[in-house]
Amino acid sequence: MNSSSTRSNVIAKNGAVATSQPLAAQAGLEILKKGGNAVDAAVATAAVLNVVEPMSTGIGGDIFALVRNSKNKIIKSMNGSGRSGSYANSNFLKQKGYDFIPKSGIEGIYSVSVPGTVHGWETLLNDEGNMNLKDVLEPAIKYAFEGFGVSEKIANSWKDSMNKISVNGFNEFLPLGKAPKAGSLLKLHELGETLTKISEKGSKEFYQGDTANKIIKFVESLGGWITKEDLLNHTTDWVEPIHTKYRDVSIWECPPNGQGIAALIALNIIENFNISEFGFQTAKTFHHSIESMRLAFADSLQYVTDSETNYVPVNELISKGYAKSRSKLINPNQRFNDVSFGNPLNYSDTVYISVIDGEGNACSLINSLYESFGSGLLVPGTGIFLQNRGSLFSLDEKHPNYLSPRKRPYHTIIPAIATKNEELWLSFGVMGGFQQPQGHLQVVMNMVDFDLNPQQSLDAPRFRVDLDSDSVWLEDNLSDEIVNKLNKFGHQVEVISEGMQFGGGQILEKDSDSGLIVGGSDSRKDGCVVGW
Repeated sequence: MNSSSTRSNVIAKNGAVATSQPLAAQAGLEILKKGGNAVDAAVATAAVLNVVEPMSTGIGGDIFALVRNSKNKIIKSMNGSGRSGSYANSNFLKQKGYDFIPKSGIEGIYSVSVPGTVHGWETLLNDEGNMNLKDVLEPAIKYAFEGFGVSEKIANSWKDSMNKISVNGFNEFLPLGKAPKAGSLLKLHELGETLTKISEKGSKEFYQGDTANKIIKFVESLGGWITKEDLLNHTTDWVEPIHTKYRDVSIWECPPNGQGIAALIALNIIENFNISEFGFQTAKTFHHSIESMRLAFADSLQYVTDSETNYVPVNELISKGYAKSRSKLINPNQRFNDVSFGNPLNYSDTVYISVIDGEGNACSLINSLYESFGSGLLVPGTGIFLQNRGSLFSLDEKHPNYLSPRKRPYHTIIPAIATKNEELWLSFGVMGGFQQPQGHLQVVMNMVDFDLNPQQSLDAPRFRVDLDSDSVWLEDNLSDEIVNKLNKFGHQVEVISEGMQFGGGQILEKDSDSGLIVGGSDSRKDGCVVGW
């Protein structure tokens, strides 16, 4: 099955970088050309994105990565997410009248967890890279000091967050008190100075040095929960990735506290149906995909939490037997109204960067502040926006993801890798909060069940299960027939014209026969694939 696309795939021999902003992609490519490997290029790209797309990522956020080494063919998973502060207190919020954790404004300080990005960058480079922080941060520092041109889409996102990021005073991210206009040149000196200190002194600067002191002073001034000891004690962890086999392809994700398991659960469920016979982008295919995703979310939102503090039944949740039992809940002609989590113990089961280098090493990496500009709280004199990832904790004391001190929250950011017969096939990801596992499900189905190439798979219209309303969003380039049929099945369909609501993805495919790298970049964002 083929699908039309507005872009061609990019094909390269010696290495390729795919991400959501061209300047960042080119910075990663230059690192590859200088002898860096996939990990070096991915970190350099992430650092530039902190400068040129600061609403999406930053050193005040977290990082997850999957790394595949071409020599031993082993896939490693890195968890660079931070934990809640030592003074995290759910009862304090309840007494203030909250039944959720505020995400922004001054009280957004309660959603701030320890930033894991800088230590994650350093860990990746030390353990899997060829270069050091000074080498790979150079392009980002240059853009921060010398300036960069602001694109239309990024300018629009900036404008939408203007009130949010001015909450603790105007700053260099709001020149003349306004969001930068498209086509304007912007310099971020304070961020450049912070990145320079980190490049010279390493992660110790961020977690123990002058930068750390500024972060803690600011957090304490707002009554936040992170302490100096919390920064000092932060760790980045290499953990076993989780995977499932969908048809003849192995899909690899980071384990909980990330939500990658939701994509694996959904793929396992939908594998019980002959999707290729349903047809590409038909109402029947959408219906079964939507129902599989709703069931997967019911489980992931119930069970995913920090596996160091609470047991997560990972093997049971991704077992084929459990998936088969869940698939039987799907009515082929009717929406399942009362979706709830299952009992897997009865069975045995924000920017994204993809880099593949000339040796076949792959790095699938996500760096995020969670929502746009995170909490919107900027640490004075640093250029650092603090993430609001802690807002994903639950205030329900019976829930595994209950807010408590020094605990990692449920995480939405999920890089992915796919292999065939133990050989690298894809390094991919689709951004957008809870859209991410839904994007993974859809692009994998597009490529496996309907034989689409990377660019076609990304350009194909998507659905989104909206967790707040339990309605289904569809992109407006889908036919009225599909919309009407899904409504008839009982789905509450909303047609959405804003493509960014459906995530922005990147896919790099390694052709096992030619050795070439074939890449696609989501047309919903400014991104591109660059290679050589």
